[in-house]
Amino acid sequence: MTGAMADAEPHVRSSGRKSKGERPLPLPECVALVLQGGGALGSYQAGVIEELAEAAIEIDWVAGISIGAVNAAIVAGNPPERRAQRLAAFWDQVTSALPSFPIFPQDEIREAVHEWSAAMVLAQGVPGFFRPHLIPPVFSPPGSCEALSFYDSGPLATTLDSLIDWDLINNGPVRLSVGAVEIESGNFRYFDTTQERIDARHIMASGALPPGLPPVEIDGKYYWDGGLVSNTPLTHVLDHQSEPMLVFQVDLFSASAVMPRTITDVMAREKEIRFSSRTRQVSAERMRLRQEREAIRKVLAKLPPELRDDPDVIVLRAAADEKPVSLVHLIYRANAWEGGSRDFEFSARSMREHWESGRLSVRETMANARLVASNIIDGHNAAFDLTPKRT
Repeated sequence: MTGAMADAEPHVRSSGRKSKGERPLPLPECVALVLQGGGALGSYQAGVIEELAEAAIEIDWVAGISIGAVNAAIVAGNPPERRAQRLAAFWDQVTSALPSFPIFPQDEIREAVHEWSAAMVLAQGVPGFFRPHLIPPVFSPPGSCEALSFYDSGPLATTLDSLIDWDLINNGPVRLSVGAVEIESGNFRYFDTTQERIDARHIMASGALPPGLPPVEIDGKYYWDGGLVSNTPLTHVLDHQSEPMLVFQVDLFSASAVMPRTITDVMAREKEIRFSSRTRQVSAERMRLRQEREAIRKVLAKLPPELRDDPDVIVLRAAADEKPVSLVHLIYRANAWEGGSRDFEFSARSMREHWESGRLSVRETMANARLVASNIIDGHNAAFDLTPKRT
């Protein structure tokens, strides 16, 4: 467990939610799910979502980047009883071109099949997600979407429309936030159902990773994948927190790993560091700020009565005010055979393994849920990583 502790009144919701039995955690006023980008690794998030539902932990707010935005939209755009089925439908479709077949259980063989599967994706695309342009971008008219990417993401729009109730997303009980980068300004922005109506374009914009996928036009501006700037939407969630919160941050790249031994290990590790370092930096910075605000509140509490209504003190008190948050990390830790192409290896075998790994991470976290529960009840701020490191 890491993080800062800050005194606050405990706010625990004890009613108003249906459960499938005894709930492992006392839920605060808001439960948020924060989903990182990571392509094919996103089926790990689907496993997390399914297992959280089995644990009777319902989500009030889901925020995502890239593939996390796709999973987030499926969650917000379906009633709880249909989410796992719709997630499975999406992941079954995008992995249908590379079905599972028996292979010898050896890391070297598995790595070869893994790399072959990734090469097939590069050559033929992913069903229901993206397909290669008929004409290479270098031969396409400059300025056209075909000239700006190697693949057409049109199939994803059809897939999203078939799996998501957009009216439910925009008018339902689960808040949705997705991040993207506006190309010309380079500015990062969030599309949020509390501020605007979201449709398939916003989800596709969040996952439009160049140069593979084309930019997406929204209201006259063009957007790329939000992961170019930040691979986690945690900042948006915490910046707009208005009540005590439990956040499950689902990361697809681990910050720690063993020393690389091969060139494919190097490519895999480079990608892990590039994406996880941003997430780790954001998480650490936010918890450090909460430590500073806690120190400010302690000092303000010691002021004599004649200074407590001073205008400067009032401003400082408002700036230091915050609601408690319990941040739970759920981190995918790659297998030895997964190389640098793991995020675009859309095979059915890998998908099912990632999905089950997500379920396992939640079960392992719930086995230690008393630590998180105590923090929620006491109204403190803290971050937790309760899953065991794998070797």
